[in-house]
Amino acid sequence: MTDLDERLNKILDRITSEDFLSGRNLSGEIPFFAFDYDPKSELVVREHIGFVLSQLNKRRPDLRVAHVNLWALLVDHLKERGLFDKAIEMQREKGDDATLRALRAPLDSGRVAKAMIAAASPADHDLIIVSGVGAAYPLLRTHNLLNNLHSMMGSTPLVLFYPGKYDGQSLKLFGLLKDNPYYRAFRLVD
Repeated sequence: MTDLDERLNKILDRITSEDFLSGRNLSGEIPFFAFDYDPKSELVVREHIGFVLSQLNKRRPDLRVAHVNLWALLVDHLKERGLFDKAIEMQREKGDDATLRALRAPLDSGRVAKAMIAAASPADHDLIIVSGVGAAYPLLRTHNLLNNLHSMMGSTPLVLFYPGKYDGQSLKLFGLLKDNPYYRAFRLVD
């Protein structure tokens, strides 16, 4: 069994525990958690997220869980605003840099946070699981999204599956791209 397998096997027990769901032992901190992993293991982690989601109802039938794939959220957000097809065409005609500049305002992390709150409705759920972080890059930076979500999530725990490294102080997407310091999340499992 690999280190990743051991860590993946701890997730279900952790997120269904009463301590986790109630926010005990957080000393008043926001209940944001990160599960970091080697990006090469994306497919394994994605499959395990599906497994966890399928087991939650068996383990805790009363648990209300929302799963948000950030990439799908961004696509839906752009489609709702009539910008998705335009962005694809712009990327073909003008390239990545021009498209990223054009999408900066519509995909501002504050707007995406509001879209995520609308999609996940934390007041109606006991847990929010977030995946698709790697696919959403470079359209969205994780630390900006998390900073915008602080005031919107209430006491609902959020678990972020992060393809990179999180050392408790900073997020490093793909193990290469360093985000601004972000130290408000806890590691989900060690």
